[in-house]
Amino acid sequence: MKKVHIIGTVGIPACYGGFETLVEYLAEQQKTDITVYCSGKTYSKENRKHIYKNAKLIYLPFKANGLHSVIYDIVSLFIAAFKKADSVLILGVSGCLLLPAFRLFSKAKVVTNIDGLEWKRDKWGKGAKSFLKLSERIAVRFSDVIISDNQAIADYVKEEYNVSSEVIAYGGDHAFPSDANICDKGYALALCRIEPENNVAMILQAFSRINKELIFVGNWRNSAFGLELLSKYSSCPNIKMLDPIYDLDKLAELRAGCSLYVHGHSAGGTNPSLVEFMHFGKKTYCFDCNYNRASTENQAFYFSNEEELCQLIQNDDSCHENPKMAEIANRRYTWEKVREQYYKILSR
Repeated sequence: MKKVHIIGTVGIPACYGGFETLVEYLAEQQKTDITVYCSGKTYSKENRKHIYKNAKLIYLPFKANGLHSVIYDIVSLFIAAFKKADSVLILGVSGCLLLPAFRLFSKAKVVTNIDGLEWKRDKWGKGAKSFLKLSERIAVRFSDVIISDNQAIADYVKEEYNVSSEVIAYGGDHAFPSDANICDKGYALALCRIEPENNVAMILQAFSRINKELIFVGNWRNSAFGLELLSKYSSCPNIKMLDPIYDLDKLAELRAGCSLYVHGHSAGGTNPSLVEFMHFGKKTYCFDCNYNRASTENQAFYFSNEEELCQLIQNDDSCHENPKMAEIANRRYTWEKVREQYYKILSR
């Protein structure tokens, strides 16, 4: 059996984001020997597993996010070299600075998902952006295969580096229960990390001007930005600002009952929360950028500013359904298809 080591996530069982959910589903297959690196700062010793699904777990004493992620990924890489991995799947570019050195010590096939052009995100300062851009450049040059999670990202890689990448998105079918009660309870729904590039302030300001109810789920209390928005808009009678919800059944209930979904992401590639929602076949309003248009195949509704979003909602008809969203999701965003695409690359 080929030995595949997966680097760059918080770990599994998934408790964080899209990459972790991806690894959960990659760990279900039995045709390869899988090792996943996990953050010992996230999983307490009493809750750690040595085997999860069909993957071996290795815990490292580092955080998997922020500046610590660089050390975390680099140490993971060199353990993978020591253990003679046949293939290494790197999720994100933060630890790719030392990929040239890794290639001196290992003959492993290197497959890197560069994520969503992390260096463009507003939350990073100038120094961090420069570092992430350099890491991206090194990742593209020293990987055997680059994975883009969105066609717009693949187009960027081709234009910027003259390198072709494999386009593999995320599954979203895990979020859609077979007994979902699809209905319209009259509210709009938004769900994201509370960061400036997700146009959170724009969405809240738009809804503060109209009568439509908005339920907005996010980590409001994790940053000064989120707390400021919470203070400013929580008193609006039509806006409910909920803390993060990780229970898929509760999220499914919210998604199944909304009139429409508002997706404000302006950076990154294919966003997991968007493809999860698309499985519900509901009306979807996306911030107008090439990533969101590629994900939805131009079949959603798009806004570029507060005024356009207000007009979309005020002119909204009574129908909450958009079957094209579900058709695209079932064709492109299922874990069975995603897993098959990844292992076709990792095993060849």
